[in-house]
Amino acid sequence: MKIYVNYHERLDNSSRLKCHPKEDIKADIILRSRRKGMPEFGEKTGEKKGRWLKIELSVSPSLVDAVSNFLTEIGAEGVLQEELEHQSSEDFEVSATQEVLKAYLPFDVRLEHRIASLKTYLDSLTQLFPDLEEPGLATETVVDQDWGEEWKKYFKPLRVSKNIVIKPTWERYAPAGRDIVVEIDPGMAFGTGQHPSTRMSLEAIEDIILKDRTIKKWRVLDVGTGTGILGISCAKLGAERVVCVDIDKKAAEIARENAKINHVEDRVEIINRDVTTVHESFDLIVANLTAKILIRLHTHLMSLIENDGYLVISGIIDQNKSDIESHFLTGKFALHHTITEKEWVCYAFQKRGN
Repeated sequence: MKIYVNYHERLDNSSRLKCHPKEDIKADIILRSRRKGMPEFGEKTGEKKGRWLKIELSVSPSLVDAVSNFLTEIGAEGVLQEELEHQSSEDFEVSATQEVLKAYLPFDVRLEHRIASLKTYLDSLTQLFPDLEEPGLATETVVDQDWGEEWKKYFKPLRVSKNIVIKPTWERYAPAGRDIVVEIDPGMAFGTGQHPSTRMSLEAIEDIILKDRTIKKWRVLDVGTGTGILGISCAKLGAERVVCVDIDKKAAEIARENAKINHVEDRVEIINRDVTTVHESFDLIVANLTAKILIRLHTHLMSLIENDGYLVISGIIDQNKSDIESHFLTGKFALHHTITEKEWVCYAFQKRGN
């Protein structure tokens, strides 16, 4: 299961939170950025309670991000994504090649227009991708869903690599051995370590920082930091200076709070601006974005890396591998290693010195 709650489109800076696997359903929470005029979780203006129209869609995995983003754009206050191993119990059957999206729309004067827009959008996807199965649609009225607390039950402490454990601030966890515990309160920002793109990034940076002893004082840049999870993890792994950049003001605020929670604010600087305004050099850059954004930024990011430094990029799906490799495997940059999980790919490149 995934729970999405309004955030700006991943193409502009992602804010995804995935939650703890539960039984045979992979649960995962995705928080999307605030829309103007909409109360955030915890506000008293309605507490997101009342009547809601639950929309259940069966869609191809390759369309999940696009459809979930469209749902938030038309006003969905929450969206769950379920990857089921068997048939849905709702009004339609889900094939092995489809996933389930459940969106929640408020009952208001715009509801009819929103539903019409959704149907038009789904029809357009069917025309654009005739080889994919046509999305299925079912609706149901629900009452008094407390979004402010409901999603938290899915976010539990999770070991994301050999040493790193991600823990929500409201959960208890007793560290063992060499555990590096990173506490995260995601608020409305992306990053809990449970989405493959984030988890693979954490695995890659842990491997690089702990194994490469030639770099004594790591300087790290985290692009599109969200909750700050990657930058904070780098600091906890021993990086001396970490710069976290995000164009989302709220995400930057959340990252600062998380840096304080983890007692690394003396080494982690959070910057609320575009990464193209950053011009200092780094030993490691990590960017968990999308192929489109990574390709757009590749020249700038590669120019910021010191000789023998590393670039870790994630948020890439299989079909974009060739484009990514053609842009990043150039000049002094060589492939250090790749990590894959299902359709997701994480690359680690190294810039060869003279």
